[in-house]
Amino acid sequence: MSKLPRSPVFFTGANFYLDLKLDGSSDVVDAVFLECQGFNYSQDVIEFSEVTSGRWGKANKGKFVQTKLPGNAKSGNLTLLRGMTSSMALWNWFELVEDGNWAKQRKNALLTIYDDGKPQARFELTAAWPTRYKFSDVKSNSQQLEIEEVEVAYEGFKRVKI
Repeated sequence: MSKLPRSPVFFTGANFYLDLKLDGSSDVVDAVFLECQGFNYSQDVIEFSEVTSGRWGKANKGKFVQTKLPGNAKSGNLTLLRGMTSSMALWNWFELVEDGNWAKQRKNALLTIYDDGKPQARFELTAAWPTRYKFSDVKSNSQQLEIEEVEVAYEGFKRVKI
């Protein structure tokens, strides 16, 4: 009996959360997030043109050829949002970078996406550091969740096996 190929499983936004684990941290998880914006990693295109010795039609000159090559890879920044907690981990990381200790605070990090408590996808960030820390406006008569937001710059980004 031949085995049928496994159908792909598509992820939806329902029941998902993300966690962030920083390299060198003693905590099991450094933060859990409800939203992540800016998953972005791209590669520049280098274009160059040349005239080859080949002939084009009835022309007595060479053939013009354009080539595209992969250039430098670059990333955007991630914006991670969560309901504010009593944890100071993100603020402390941001403050250490701000205090001039940035070289030691560039961390490798794992960002894992979970569905119903099971890891579904994992991304490895290289040399990550927080560039911005923000929380939502506070209103004493509001029933809304206070949102903590951190923007993280990173040099490398790749999807890794779970």
